[in-house]
Amino acid sequence: MYFAALLARTEDGWEASDTELDDVETLSDLADLAREATADYDDDTVLVFIEQEDAWFGVVRVDGEEDPRIYVSDAAAAARSSYGEILLTDEMLGRTPDDDGAVDLDALDLDGTEDGEPEASDADAAGEPVSDDDSGTPGAPAGPLGDSEILADLGVPEKDLLALESGDALSEIADILGAAEVLETVR
Repeated sequence: MYFAALLARTEDGWEASDTELDDVETLSDLADLAREATADYDDDTVLVFIEQEDAWFGVVRVDGEEDPRIYVSDAAAAARSSYGEILLTDEMLGRTPDDDGAVDLDALDLDGTEDGEPEASDADAAGEPVSDDDSGTPGAPAGPLGDSEILADLGVPEKDLLALESGDALSEIADILGAAEVLETVR
């Protein structure tokens, strides 16, 4: 089960609205949806909160016409979700935008490992993104990914954001922002 809401900071404080993401296919679509929420106000901050039960949560911040800033609490869990895939951009995952996942056989190191099983690499041991398949395309790492200072100027420092557990995280963030009541009205 998913929950998605928009929190828009206006001159009068925070305004919340629940939102359907059925028509959202890309991060650009999501940013446009957020900007529409503050069409009557110029350059206001909009936060998009998305969570999937206790698996992961994400925050997208849109400030006027600037590029969206993104934070995801558990990239590996979000990668298994259609809404999470919207947030996990190629740039965040270390992929080139034109990477279609095609396997370049000349670039592979075919070392004759038994049963075709790849050997563990140093990247695996270091906890860096590894391929979800045999294409060599980086997958999503377990744990937080993105801009962990996304809410620092709003009162949620990086260390506090990283310490939040999925489940009540969005409520805790809203409480710090002074928007807990308006978020609860749409929950």
